[in-house]
Order: sequence, then C-alpha cells, then structure tokens
Amino acid sequence: MNKFALTLTSAAMIATLAGCSKPSTDTQTAAEKPAMEATQQADNPLLAEYAGPYGGVPAFDKMDLADLKPALEKGMEINLAEVDAIVNNPDAPTFENTIAALERSGAELNRVFRYWGIWSSNMNSPEFREIQAEMVPKISAFSSKINQNEALFARVKAVYEGEEFKTLTPEQQRVTWLNYNGFARNGATLEGEAKARYAEINQELATLQTKFANNVLADEENYVLYITEDQLSGLPESFVTAAASAAASRDQEGKYAITNTRSSMDPFLTYSDERELRKKVWETYYSRGNNGDEYDNNELIKQILALRHERIKLLGYDNYSAWRLEDRMAKNPQNAMDLMEKVWPAAIARVEEEVKDMQAVADAEGADITIKPWDYRYYAEKVRKEKYDLDSDEVKQYLQLDKLREAMFYVAGRLFNFKFSPVPEGSVPVFHEDVKVWDVTDLTTGEHIGLWYLDPFARKGKRSGAWATTYRSHTTFDGKKTVLSSNNSNFVKGPEGEPTLISFDDAETYFHEFGHALHFLAATVAYPTSHSGVRDYTEFQSQLLERWLTTDEVIDNYLVHYKTGEPIPEELVAKIKKASTFNEGFKTTEYMASAIMDLLYHTTDPAQIDPQTFEKEQLTKLGMPEEIVMRHRSTHFGHIFSSEGYASSYYGYMWAEVLTSDAAEAFAEAPGGFYDKEVGERLVKHLFAIRNAMDPAEAYRLFRGRDAKVEALMRDRGFPVE
Repeated sequence: MNKFALTLTSAAMIATLAGCSKPSTDTQTAAEKPAMEATQQADNPLLAEYAGPYGGVPAFDKMDLADLKPALEKGMEINLAEVDAIVNNPDAPTFENTIAALERSGAELNRVFRYWGIWSSNMNSPEFREIQAEMVPKISAFSSKINQNEALFARVKAVYEGEEFKTLTPEQQRVTWLNYNGFARNGATLEGEAKARYAEINQELATLQTKFANNVLADEENYVLYITEDQLSGLPESFVTAAASAAASRDQEGKYAITNTRSSMDPFLTYSDERELRKKVWETYYSRGNNGDEYDNNELIKQILALRHERIKLLGYDNYSAWRLEDRMAKNPQNAMDLMEKVWPAAIARVEEEVKDMQAVADAEGADITIKPWDYRYYAEKVRKEKYDLDSDEVKQYLQLDKLREAMFYVAGRLFNFKFSPVPEGSVPVFHEDVKVWDVTDLTTGEHIGLWYLDPFARKGKRSGAWATTYRSHTTFDGKKTVLSSNNSNFVKGPEGEPTLISFDDAETYFHEFGHALHFLAATVAYPTSHSGVRDYTEFQSQLLERWLTTDEVIDNYLVHYKTGEPIPEELVAKIKKASTFNEGFKTTEYMASAIMDLLYHTTDPAQIDPQTFEKEQLTKLGMPEEIVMRHRSTHFGHIFSSEGYASSYYGYMWAEVLTSDAAEAFAEAPGGFYDKEVGERLVKHLFAIRNAMDPAEAYRLFRGRDAKVEALMRDRGFPVE
C-alpha cells in the first residue's frame, strides 16, 4: 500500500501524534482566541471541519491551491500551540492528559494533509510542485520541533514507565508504547549539535525525496510514444481503442498513445509484434529518472542514502536497515534477507525454465533472436497459449472493471457483512469527475460504517500505480468517527460507452487495493495511533483478499463477457487455474531483485555506492537472469527513495505473502472453504479489525493458532518444498 502522506516523510506521523489546543500566548484573551481561529478556519476550507452528510466529508469541491500554503502554516501553528498546552500542563503526566491529548490533537493539520495528498498523487501540477518544494522543508522542521521536544518526550516517557501503565487497556498500552518508541527512535534522546543536525537532515531528506518523486512523474508525463495504424500488429482491440482514446485526449487524433506507465507498458510488451517498438517502450519505461537530464535521479539517490546513514549514526545504529527494522516483524535486516535467500534460488531456477521455453518458441518461429527483457512478456504469452492454451486477451474479455467492483462488494458482504450503495450524485463532493462514492453500511443493522471513494483511471498529473488511503479513520476514544476510505488506480479507460477491460494481473491488483480499504473500514480500534502500520504486515490483508478473485462464487457470477454477457466458460477457468503458477519465476524474481537491492542499499556504506554501478554489480553477484530487470530500477524506485515508507522494507510484501499463503491454507482446509463462517469471523476479528492495536505476530497467532510457515508460500508459487 502507498499512502499519500508518506511523501511528507515524518510529517504524516507527526500529524497523527501532535496537536491539541493551546491557551493564547498573545494579547488576546483565551475567549477571543478560539473565535478568531474559528473564523480563520472557516475562511480556509482546507482547515475547516468536514461538513455535510455521513459525519462530514472533505470539501473537495472547494479545493484551491491558493489556500494550501496558508492552511499548512496555520495548521502547524495550531499544532505547535497544542503541544505546548500538553507540555505546560501543571498536572503530573497521565495517559489522559498526555497520550490521549496527543491522540486528540492535530485535526486541522491532518485535514490539510488529506487535501495535500490529493494534489500530490491524483492532481499533480507544476503549480502544486512549487508550493510542495517550498513547504516540504518547513513541514520537516515542524516535525522536528515536536519529535525533539524534550519536555513532551519526558511526559510520554513518564506515562510509559509509570505505575498507571499497568492499569491501562491493552490498546492504551500499545498506543503509549508506539508514542514513546516514535520519539525515542526519531531524535528525542539526542542533545546539542546532534539534535540540531538530526533536524537539518530531515529537512534535507524531505526536499530530496520530493524531488525524486517529481522527477519520476516528469518522465512519465514527458515520454509518450505515439504510433500509427500500421504499427498495431498483435495488439488486442481493447488496447487499441484505449490507446486511441488516450491519444485523442492529448490532441493526437488518429494516433495511438503508449504512455510511460505500467498499465500501458505491460500490455504493449505482451502483445505487440513490433520488436523494435517493444524495445523502445521497455527502455523508456525502465529508464525513468536515468536519462542524464534535469530529471535524473542518480545523484539524488547518493545524497539520500548518505543523509539517511548519517542520521542513524547519530542514533548509534550501524546501518539504516538495523534502525528501520527494529520495530518491524522481521526485527533486523538479516532475518529479512534470510527469507529472500530461501526463495531466490527457486525463483531464478524457474526463470531459467521459462526462458528455455520462450527461446524454443522463438526458434520454432524462425525469429533468429536471443530472448531479451523486452521479449519476455511477449514470448511468455506465446508459451502460455502453447502450454496451457490460455490467451490472456481472451481472459480479459471477461474482466470488466464494473463487474469486478461488484464482485468485490459481494466478497465484502460475505466476509465482513458490508453493503455498498452508491451515494446520490452530487451529494458528496469529489475532486474529479471520474471519482465515484459508495455508502458502506452493516448488512444486518443498516449502521453506517463509512464511505468508499474510487478513482480508477489514469490521467495527466496522477502518479502511476495503485494505492489506498483514508480521509478519516475509525476511532471511538473521542466520539465515534466513521471511515472515509479511498482506492486509486491507473486503468486505461475504455472508449466512450464501452466497459473498461483489464488484465488478470490488474484484476488481482484491484482486489488487493480493495483489501486495504476493507482493512480501514473493518477497524474497531479506539485511537488514531492504532492505525499506524507495521510495514511488513500491512500488505498481508490486501494480498490475502486477492485470493477471492478466483473463488467459484466470483467466477460464476461476475466474470461475464463484455459483449455477450455470457459467463466465462468452465474450460477457460480450468486453464486459468492450471496456469496459476505460470510465469512465477518472472514475477517473483523481478520483485525480489528490488527487495534485495533495497536491503543492500541500506546496509552498505553509502560512500561506496554509485547507483548504476552498484545495481549492476550486486545483481550480477546474485546471479540475476539477464532477461529480467528489477521491477523498480533504482532511479524510479519511489517506494524507497521518494519517501521512507518502504525504505529498507520493500521485502515486506514477501514477508506478508508468507502470512497470506499460510492464511489462505487455513481457508482451504475449512469446511466452508474461502467463505467459511468461523474462519472468516476469526479473520475479521484478529487480522482486520485490530489494525495495529496489537503486536501483529500475536494477532496472527490468535487467528491461526501458530506462526506462519514459509512452506505455504513455496507451495503457492509452485516451487519445490524441502
């Protein structure tokens, strides 16, 4: 999952931890100050409380970039005043006057960050980037003021180490520890020059990471390949019509646009018969941030790694990974690398088999080529047809975006007892006409759970990929707050009046991101900090939901042909299931190469790293097949260089996949299969509703009765199990 707030580095965390409401420090009376602030907030919709139905909703219809900078500045001012109020409380520190006060705080700034996230991820523009470049260092400085507030940390520490701690509820104890740990690990214990330098580094990183992300976005926007009708050989009709529509939207009527995003690149490389064009599209996509121009990211990577290393040295750690993984499920980089090393040999051995099969097809055709990276998807598709008689484009005819959404709603109803109903048009503001909204209620009681926003289509100014986020999370400690959740994708919109068709991989991603939304919507926790994620765990719930795409109930009712309405034939379903582990070598290896490189980048002295040389040398040592590249090459590896959200944690997808495979076997073994009532109830109670209010390892044991086993993952991927 890629939350928008991660672009703010530590600012997102601070928005959760900090804020409240402070007595006036100027000449105004305490009575006058709230009235003045209320007026200012009413004048700036980005600061104002959500109004309207469903417990209040974001004022997306009132978003104006002119309001963003003053809203951020005012939000930070209020936040700092609130922290002062906590610090200056004359009463001894307690959970209520310190931890709960921190949990209660930051509402104004949090709301501003929600709008910031929309501009950053969904509606980016040169004008926004100017504000972003100016404000990111200021936000980082603001974060440091709170992280390094000695008096505030002293109060948090007093609660954590005090007698009251023993009397708190389990969630209150964990929230207290998370607050304490957040301060202790982020510079609160430093003094003097070290503390000042720590804050400076955060500011520098915030600027560099933002620039990294914007450089990648610039390359995605600037490189669009326009092809003509005589260059369409092999491309399926659905892709051609979508490419024509994309070209027309860019004032290139009569041409076909291949955009520099995965949703466009991937199908083009899979189907195009034009090898030179495949090479061009491949090179353009995998060269993002590495073109030797103003948007080149190589130097930024070196600077980011050096600063991260310097910062953790101030805290006494050997390397960035040791610091980052200390409070994750893996605990240390060696444990993370051990998991990679268990799977890597089987993955590259499978790649060797896949390439051999592809080369045989190419030779039989008389292609007179050696398989290259831009050939892999193309010939893999030919092997799929030959080995399994499975045509990916034929499958695609049964994967309509709207029908898949209905399927996801069906699964949510069976597992979570949720009902999704479209809200009346115009009743809830949206930031783009493509965005649709659903009301989520309890199927039995009719109780309102929250809203679900969907922004499914690619467009200029929207970052690539798919992600989920929230505009408001469930809490109960200060009055019940319902959930405002959002899923965002980059599907290529179908022609006017026709359904949008997507690949099977994209369908899995659709379910994956919806899993994040269900994780938000199912929450029953009391405190905001209970929503803070453990990175090598938070992908588990979403990965698990992918499994319901291939359940009989979904296949039989929602996979219907977009023209005839006929259900997908049983023989085609059998082929899909038979080919379920096909191309697993490619998928596993391209992902793991990125995950391993992430760990290597963050356990190696940055002074020894030149990104291009380091990437090449390390992958060679690993025995990386030359027919595959990293899923995210270094210069566009936004997960780890555009923020610190996944830095040294990209392995977490596989760590979570071990949990996923093991949990899936629990359903497979149950009498009711994937819709088994008893296992489903345990799933929601222990693995979705609890969020981070409990140690994830303990939560998983409550669900499964034991720890997860890596053998389940190996079986899932069709790899040999010792």
